[in-house]
Amino acid sequence: MDTTAPRAVIFLPGSIQPAAIQYAPLLGALGGHILPLLKDLEVYAGAQPAPDYSLSTEVESLRKSADAAGFERFNLVGYSGGGAVALAFSAAYPERVRSLALSEPAVIPAQEWLQKESDYFSEITRAMSLPPAEQMAAFFRANLRPGVQPPAPPAGEPPAWMAKRPQGLKAMVRAFSEASCTYDQWRNFANPVYIAVGSRSNPVEERKALTLSDLFQDCQVEIYPERHHFDPPQRAEPERFARELEGLWMRTAESELE
Repeated sequence: MDTTAPRAVIFLPGSIQPAAIQYAPLLGALGGHILPLLKDLEVYAGAQPAPDYSLSTEVESLRKSADAAGFERFNLVGYSGGGAVALAFSAAYPERVRSLALSEPAVIPAQEWLQKESDYFSEITRAMSLPPAEQMAAFFRANLRPGVQPPAPPAGEPPAWMAKRPQGLKAMVRAFSEASCTYDQWRNFANPVYIAVGSRSNPVEERKALTLSDLFQDCQVEIYPERHHFDPPQRAEPERFARELEGLWMRTAESELE
């Protein structure tokens, strides 16, 4: 295997910002020696989420995008909602994922986890029932450690893509509630995994990481002091996050040579 060849990497964004905005700082830090595919979430493909939208919709859209790009096997990076999709994809198509990097996945998409963290998920579900302006504020609060202030909204008019977010968030939360992955699927995933967690996020993020580190055979968890869900390391500390990804990918290449 030629370990110097450009690495195929697919990047999945969270449920708010598009991939190109979310990952611009990180791509700058990584330089030009990867083959990146920025895959926006399928929930925003149309004017409204499809009536039959589900987590499988995202998984199959990711598979088709990888096929179209010629990525038979690839490194997968996912943040928040995209992190949950990345987990579901690694459960459904483990043979295609060389490595998995997660920045605070929105949920672990398994009924066992949803039941375990029912208080947290109920709070997220309640936030989705509010009017759009209140929904976003409640969503921010639910994902931060108590006492941490949410980020101030950007100055000026909201970007056009923001209009889709309230309905998209509702659809994603509904899809997460119906998730059908199982813990055993991740126990059988043998490739390297990296999980980044902000110290100022809701403590549920540390519990997610602990659960996943117990499931995955080869998993590294890193806490980023002073970061939180809406100030994630791929944007706030792209050089450091890029170094960690490079280390993950090198570890993956070495394991494939054994």
